[in-house]
Amino acid sequence: MKVFGREKEKKQIEKLLASDRPEFIAVYGRRRVGKTYMIRELYGKKFAFEASGVLDGTAEEQLSAFTHSLRSFGYKDKKPAKWLDAFYALEQLLQKKVNRKKPCIIFLDEMPCMDTPRSGFIHALDYFWNNWASRYSNVKLIVCGSATSWMIKNIINNYGGLHNRLTYHIHLYPFNLKQTEQFLKKQHFDWDRLTVLQLYMITGGVPFYLSMLQSDQSLVQNTDRLFFNKDAQLKGEFERLYKSLFKTPDPYLRIVKALAQSNSGLTQKQIQTNLQLPKGGHLSEQLEALVQCDFIRRYDVIDKKISTRQGIYQLTDMFTLFHYRFLASQHKDGYWQSIIGKPRHNAWLGIAFEKVVAAHIDQIKAALGISGIYTEYYSWRSRKSEPGAQIDLLIERADKVIHLCEIKYSETAYTVSKSEDALLRNRIAAFKSETGTSSTIQPAFITTLGLKKNIYSSQLLYNIKLDDLFAL
Repeated sequence: MKVFGREKEKKQIEKLLASDRPEFIAVYGRRRVGKTYMIRELYGKKFAFEASGVLDGTAEEQLSAFTHSLRSFGYKDKKPAKWLDAFYALEQLLQKKVNRKKPCIIFLDEMPCMDTPRSGFIHALDYFWNNWASRYSNVKLIVCGSATSWMIKNIINNYGGLHNRLTYHIHLYPFNLKQTEQFLKKQHFDWDRLTVLQLYMITGGVPFYLSMLQSDQSLVQNTDRLFFNKDAQLKGEFERLYKSLFKTPDPYLRIVKALAQSNSGLTQKQIQTNLQLPKGGHLSEQLEALVQCDFIRRYDVIDKKISTRQGIYQLTDMFTLFHYRFLASQHKDGYWQSIIGKPRHNAWLGIAFEKVVAAHIDQIKAALGISGIYTEYYSWRSRKSEPGAQIDLLIERADKVIHLCEIKYSETAYTVSKSEDALLRNRIAAFKSETGTSSTIQPAFITTLGLKKNIYSSQLLYNIKLDDLFAL
């Protein structure tokens, strides 16, 4: 299978490899998103050297693995005792190759694993780049890692010897809905967009999960085979995912579990209270790490009068939500088929669709005709009105217009009833009253299959459908 859907990244890397200066390139993103696959498929045959870190490996095991890589590329000396020695051995190995005209590509994969406590790895990498590699215009060092927070702290935002040494970084994201659809078509799947949406709610567009689908099975059959049956191929994937990102995953798992139970999100103080965490701990750092890893997002409200001015954290990762809704419990074979259409399944469809919409804000803005306007987006819940008013999505524009969006998952055209219209008016009134906003409020419905025409739907200026979310 060739690299799919990464044309922008491919063009940028090709440009860097053809440059007349040394390049230090970092590629990062969550586990299973296709970082290693992309680099190896595109440039594996051109590597001057390649090595990979060992997940959960000790310092000795990391050096042993690096030595094996050295030997596979022609190194014949003894195993280096320290990382400084290992990188010196790499210099000696590559000395002939850097004098050639073609790019000398060095690929270090899963680099965060190599940086074991007190190993001196970062200092050795710093010395290798600054004192040897950066002298040669054809050296192209590509480093890769799933531990996004480590990559950002130690490579991208390094304030030591590697400060400002990185020449380019690529954050590789999961596919969006359109890319997911295109990937499936390339693999001969003939699924309609509602089915692709349901798949996206489970996988979040992660390429590795998509690659495990079988075209001769329905989505329901694939879901049971991959996640719920006795020998499910992705059983335990959730634990592996967080373990690959964080050396001590438990605190992060507690946070995402709490956020999975709150659709509109929680403030840091609320998370601290819910988890009974002491003040002065590492919660701020842990939240930031989860943001950097694309599992949660932090949002602020622009209008200072809005009572939720304090930053709100919201779970955005589809697979994490799917896990806590269904995978965290033991199930019998065929479980997914058995709950289709049941209340628990239907409730998840509604919540997951809201997260899909939030992941496609650019497409929503294009459908609203506001692509060029700066916006913030968030959920909102009234603290005063009776009955309680809650708004699924607010898109607040810099030009003093707020789109109040109702998000509805339905497998038929959605009907805006008289009572629904009254609730919408109540939400608008509550929002205006509590926030004191002077912005113009423009309601919009975001649905799967559109709105059924009636007196209430005809009053809406904006009706965004699932097809709009499939724009590139």
